Amino acid sequence: MMIVFLLEEPLMKALLDIILPKILPDTIAFKTIAHSGKSDLQESIPRKLKAWRQPDTKFVIVHDQDSGDCITVKKALEELARPAGREVLIRIVCRELEAWYFGDLQAVSKAYHRNVVSLSRKTKYRIPDAIGNPKEELRKLFPNHQQLDGARRIAVHMDIQNNRSESFRQFVSGVQRIAHVCG
Repeated sequence: MMIVFLLEEPLMKALLDIILPKILPDTIAFKTIAHSGKSDLQESIPRKLKAWRQPDTKFVIVHDQDSGDCITVKKALEELARPAGREVLIRIVCRELEAWYFGDLQAVSKAYHRNVVSLSRKTKYRIPDAIGNPKEELRKLFPNHQQLDGARRIAVHMDIQNNRSESFRQFVSGVQRIAHVCG
């Protein structure tokens, strides 16, 4: 059994390459394929789903919401995937990937050797998926933050079971569900 993750960007690939072994059973192989943005991902979905020849493969598409409407974004991705007739799980990251980091401030604290856990008590950070621009908020807290390096640094500390981001929890539960169906 193989799960192929079609991703919007290399940043998500860096994160998932580290956290997927914490989510998936050892019996499930995975491959993460990064694209260079939304357009590249959307253009490649029909081609990759149709052309994939490895049997017993499931697909997960991960796409940022940014300023779009989650339902609209998800429906558009479903329309791109439907003609291939493959089993596809679509997960929308509320706003941006960095919201997932704010869901686990313990991991961020460990990654940057500075305790920021108390931010979770502030209204602005209480609901990570509601942070308007989490990428900018992270830069304000850590001016030297580099996206790829930061994704790797934070990912190694992420607690898969205790993240306050609802979109992260939906991602994890969806991936675990298709892994158990297949495993």
